[in-house]
Amino acid sequence: MEVVLIVLAALVVLLIVWMLVRKARERQLEGRREEAGELRQTARARGLEADQQKAQAEERAARARREAAAAEHQAARAESARAEAEQHSREAAEVDPDADPDDESQRTTSARDTSP
Repeated sequence: MEVVLIVLAALVVLLIVWMLVRKARERQLEGRREEAGELRQTARARGLEADQQKAQAEERAARARREAAAAEHQAARAESARAEAEQHSREAAEVDPDADPDDESQRTTSARDTSP
C-alpha cells in the first residue's frame, strides 16, 4: 500500500511539474506572440513611411522633369525669338540706305556674344 501511495504521490508531483512547465511555455509563447505583433506593427509603419517617401521622391522627380521640359521649351522660344530679331535686324539693314552692312553684322554678332 505504501508503494501505491508513493507512486501516486510521484504521479501527482509529475503532473504538477508538467502543468507548471506547460504554463511557463504558454507564457513564453504568448510573450513571443506579442513581440511578433509589435514587430509586425513596426514593419507596417516603416513600410508605409517608405511608400510615402518613395511617392514624394517620384513626385519630385516628375516635377523636375516637367520643369526641365518647360525650361527647354522656354530656351527654344528664346532662341526662336533671337533668330527672329536677328532676321529683322538684317532686313532693316538691307532696307536702310544709310546702314553699313559690315557694322550691322558686327553689332548682331557682338550682341549675341555678350548675352548669357
